[in-house]
Amino acid sequence: MADGHHFYTERAPQVVDGTRCYPDSLNMCIKGECRYVGCDRILGSEAIEDKCRVCGGDGTSCDTITGVFNKKLPKGAYEEVISIPKGAVHIKVSEDATSRNYLALKSAVGDNYFINGAWTIDWPRKFEVAGTVFYYERPNDKPETLKAVGPITEALVIMILLQEENLGIRYEYTIPVVRNNTNSSSTQFMWEYTSWTECSTTCAKGVSRSRAVCVRQDDQTTVKNSYCPRHLKPNDKLNHCNEQPCAPQWVLADWSECSRSCGGGTRSRSVLCIRKIDQTEQEILEDTECTTHKPKGKEDCNSDKCPPIWVTDEWSECTPKCGPGHRTRNVYCMSSDSRTYLEASHCEGRPKPPARLRCNLGRCPPPTWVTGDWGECSAKCGHGQQVRSVVCRTYTGNPSNKCNRINKPPDIQQCETSCDVEEKPDEECKDVNKVAYCPLVLKFKFCNRAYFRQMCCKTCSGVVHG
Repeated sequence: MADGHHFYTERAPQVVDGTRCYPDSLNMCIKGECRYVGCDRILGSEAIEDKCRVCGGDGTSCDTITGVFNKKLPKGAYEEVISIPKGAVHIKVSEDATSRNYLALKSAVGDNYFINGAWTIDWPRKFEVAGTVFYYERPNDKPETLKAVGPITEALVIMILLQEENLGIRYEYTIPVVRNNTNSSSTQFMWEYTSWTECSTTCAKGVSRSRAVCVRQDDQTTVKNSYCPRHLKPNDKLNHCNEQPCAPQWVLADWSECSRSCGGGTRSRSVLCIRKIDQTEQEILEDTECTTHKPKGKEDCNSDKCPPIWVTDEWSECTPKCGPGHRTRNVYCMSSDSRTYLEASHCEGRPKPPARLRCNLGRCPPPTWVTGDWGECSAKCGHGQQVRSVVCRTYTGNPSNKCNRINKPPDIQQCETSCDVEEKPDEECKDVNKVAYCPLVLKFKFCNRAYFRQMCCKTCSGVVHG
């Protein structure tokens, strides 16, 4: 608990000495405190860069280029705004007004986009490009901006993706130049202190500084530090100021990612009422302590209509049932809500899912002998032969020559057909006179044979001799 107060604060663990206070700052942590480091990378130094990004420079080694790009251009395409040369610093590009257009960044060589390329809009964030960091900002109610401190290690091109009329784009960057300088050998240079700077903050314990700068004595002009003896440079003077706590104010976290990439989603952020005690300590208060209107913590986003999408049916079964085969499915172009079928041309530019896929359900069974039904007996009466088809076929029914012939079923067999003799009237059914063995035919049951039944008709028909 803070001494003399009724609140708790949580402090981060002390980091290793030499750790940078912030990723984009030279200042470093020493014994738990953030200590100032000048551009000459000396702890406590007040050396700063000029507009040319020259440490301790006087701003004469560069020129700043500014302009407005307001050319009328056709919609629905990428158009070049300005080419920025290698070595440029303090780059800033911004729209004149809020629009549905998008700034883009690409290499001057080839068509390699770093930001918002290939008709894909990136989320606002920082991008490491060409040896520096570009900050891409796209507020809901303000124009887009693209900033970088530089210098850039390759030439870059600012582009614009036009969705509507170009409302104007402002650009600014600084490039190094070579100037002819003449210095008199009799001119003297000395270290002198500057006036105290304004307090770094209006509250929560700021710092005022008086820097040691190199001054040309004949005209009291501040020049580069290299003109003065480095080993004689005094340390900068620091003075604490405005040590009272700050008034409570709303502190906003970054917006979360939108719940949907298109078609209307929502995003949220934390909104806290916070009072800053000093540069390393702050306390969270009740919302009522902040006197201004509380900013919103949730809002709609990505309300643009979603593009058409590819929709697929389920995969079919693998055909054939064994061995190498394919599965297939239907692929449709549909509206983003999957309610309306569209022509395939509407989905061009988006990867189409495959409609055919290889598959294999394992080794197929071997070919087998397949037999047909037996045909009619070749003999209309008595013994004969009957045949059937015996064919080697695969499991799909196609002919094959790979069946084992040893196991081939027979395709011919013996047969016998009953002989039906037209019965004659009783007066014509008689035993042939010259045949005396009819009783034996009956006894030995030969009547079922056509010849004996004809020769011994009366005997075989059960007619008794008179």
